[in-house]
Amino acid sequence: MVSRLILVLGDQLSEDLSALREAGQDDVVVMAEVGDEASYVPHHPKKIAFLFAAMRKFAARLREDGRNVAYTSLDDEENTGSITGELLRRAEEHGASEVIATEPGEWRLIEALNDCPLKVTQLSDDRFIASHSEFDTWADGRKELRMEWFYRDMRRKTGLLMDGEEPAGGKWNFDHDNRKPAPDAVEFGGPMQFTPDEVVGEVLDLVERRFGNNFGDLRPFWFATDQGQARRALAHFIRGALPKFGDYQDAMLAKDSFLYHGVLSLYLNAGLLSPMEICRAAEEAYEKGDAPINAVEGFIRQIIGWREYMRGIYFREGPDYADRNELGHTRSLPGFYWGDETRMACISHTVAQTKSEAYAHHIQRLMVTGNFALLAGISPQEVQHWYMSVYADAYEWVMSANVIGMSQFADGGVVGSKPYVSSGNYIDKMSDYCGDCAYSVKTKVGEGACPFNLLYWAFMERHRERFEGNPRMAQMYATWDRMDEDKRARILDEAETFLNRMAQGAPV
Repeated sequence: MVSRLILVLGDQLSEDLSALREAGQDDVVVMAEVGDEASYVPHHPKKIAFLFAAMRKFAARLREDGRNVAYTSLDDEENTGSITGELLRRAEEHGASEVIATEPGEWRLIEALNDCPLKVTQLSDDRFIASHSEFDTWADGRKELRMEWFYRDMRRKTGLLMDGEEPAGGKWNFDHDNRKPAPDAVEFGGPMQFTPDEVVGEVLDLVERRFGNNFGDLRPFWFATDQGQARRALAHFIRGALPKFGDYQDAMLAKDSFLYHGVLSLYLNAGLLSPMEICRAAEEAYEKGDAPINAVEGFIRQIIGWREYMRGIYFREGPDYADRNELGHTRSLPGFYWGDETRMACISHTVAQTKSEAYAHHIQRLMVTGNFALLAGISPQEVQHWYMSVYADAYEWVMSANVIGMSQFADGGVVGSKPYVSSGNYIDKMSDYCGDCAYSVKTKVGEGACPFNLLYWAFMERHRERFEGNPRMAQMYATWDRMDEDKRARILDEAETFLNRMAQGAPV
């Protein structure tokens, strides 16, 4: 008989997981592929396959290390379909009454474990750099919770890119150097790709049978599915892409899904890579002279800055954070987010890439799909549901602050000091999408006008009372006010016509 069960979730595939560190020789590690987790949103098939394959390989590794692992596959006839159900089944099977778990990254699962009839101890997830209490201590008493100030504290704590008490290169932030438009050619061949082995092949067949109707292409499948492969993918990125990552991190190309991005976030968020492991590899490249400071600083900021900050906001703001809708947006998400026809080339390219790869980089998410949703007044909950459904790196702890806060301004300004909205000009500057679009990005009103141009001004007018006093938006309101009154009326009328056609399901 055993004394305890040790729960390991699908995004906790780290050997130094706090729950595993507490495990004794007689304890049983419980891992399970369950319907509740595979279907609480209609996940991209690639994400499901990635996690199931990585879980199976992680369980095998634990067994090789002498751990007693009780693993439930999705097609196990005795599978109860939920994490708590599997805990109860394994507790009865092994005579256990206590569970040791590492705190999940979603309130939904935290509350499920709190309600479990067994005694469940949830340990801190110390794979992150900032604990909940540390983030709260930083945030307490501040009028604005701006990421930049938190990021600097994380630099000091970790020592990353620090020269004593001062930042390497003399500045904390080199973002000004990281805004180059799309290059004529990309010298990086893309993220390292892996041929499915027998374990992955079995999972692909299972996912195809059970989730074949979900949005997204399951095959070809090339993700890393164990720690060794993930580390090879990291080394491949550091060597081949990091030197130019900073320059072109915001750029977009219709025929290149990755540019200089490494697609490492899914490995990081599942636990196959650790944040400090990734950051130290980037820092080493800078110290050896293999990558410039703007690239390395920008990359590290995404991990110990934005990623840690987003988690801190999610847990500080509480379980209702994902339900916020400060701007009162209620339109339904249009079908073209799920692959229906649209004449907007930027949306079409981004959604097609998402369907194929379960991936889009931060500017495609923020300034294309997110920007359009915000301008169009789409329900932020429907927007978050979509992001949770279609991306392989998506978990609520990281998506909520990114979508509800940064992308949709639905938290009223907790994350951002102003909404991230733009007309078509930004997309035109940073991509080649506009060249083959049915709309003209240079046309502001009338036949063929870019919808982003129309909806931008409609958004500004719709929320004028809230934003006209914002000093970062004053110039745009002044530009709007200088327009001829008839032109303003025509823009608002054409924006409304566009939104009505979209709501009726007509191709737009």
